[in-house]
Amino acid sequence: MTPAFTLVQLRYFATVARLEHMTAAAAELNVTQSTLSSAIAQLELEFGVPLFDRLPRRGLRLTPAGHTLLARSAAFLEEAELISRSVREDTTVLSGDLVVGIYAPLAPFRAPVLLQQFTSEHPEVNLVFLEGDQGTLQQALLDGHCEVALMYDLGVGERFHRQIIEQIPPHVIVPAHHPLALAGRSEASLEEFAEEPLILLNLPHTREYYLGLFKQLGIAPRVRHVSLGYETVRSFVALGHGYSVLNQWVDHGMTYAGAHVVPIRLTDKLPPTEASLVRLAGIRPTRKSRAFEAVCLSLAERRTSAVDPGYSTVPTVAIEASHRTNR
Repeated sequence: MTPAFTLVQLRYFATVARLEHMTAAAAELNVTQSTLSSAIAQLELEFGVPLFDRLPRRGLRLTPAGHTLLARSAAFLEEAELISRSVREDTTVLSGDLVVGIYAPLAPFRAPVLLQQFTSEHPEVNLVFLEGDQGTLQQALLDGHCEVALMYDLGVGERFHRQIIEQIPPHVIVPAHHPLALAGRSEASLEEFAEEPLILLNLPHTREYYLGLFKQLGIAPRVRHVSLGYETVRSFVALGHGYSVLNQWVDHGMTYAGAHVVPIRLTDKLPPTEASLVRLAGIRPTRKSRAFEAVCLSLAERRTSAVDPGYSTVPTVAIEASHRTNR
């Protein structure tokens, strides 16, 4: 049986799903609320399931069926727009909005450069980053608030497809007056810090990763302070409150506290963190998100050629192999 819903109804649905409020969606679309309600009701009649739960005084919330429709409609709506543009203008230039999730500790290192490069290549696309922790980003993908997320592989469930972009090994940071820093040491074993106080980055999944490194070596860390903030951890260390284990390498060492930290590579054979592009499994990606993926890979290859000592990037062949095995 041929579906009877229209593109207009699907666009209305997507706007309501994004705003989770009928009145706000009607104002944005410049239509009456009754027109919008009618379109949603017709879609629900067509599919035979409710797409929203109506919450008194709180707006709307997508049902599981609504989440499925939202995820699968993104590429469909984009293709319809491109067809219209190609007929009218003989062009397939990408345009519109693209919301990308990004893991908060990654954002300062990756988001500005990605935005600059992506905007240069696709100036008519409005790229917006949604920052969050690992769990928040997975929920945002499930809710349709973003189509793709750049995040670590930590805690990513089977409902998601994952493409590895970089492998980033852990390292230690110490205050500038630490004996190893004063001795000019650039490498050390994690065991050398076993008796010193640890400043722990305490984000969900990230915390378990760092504590797992100690467990792998049979070390019981002396956790002195915990923090949800990457820069807070670095400032604690800079002022001599302890050392920390992190992944993102910062060469300059300056912290918000005004003092410096010194990064030291770890000689132990420890698992790296994998920075990946994550999206819902089984969903055809939009062209905009594929363009963002291409920019991520291109910039990762540039970082490889720069020989940054703080991370290693997965070779393109390995990335492609991972992509095939995760389909």
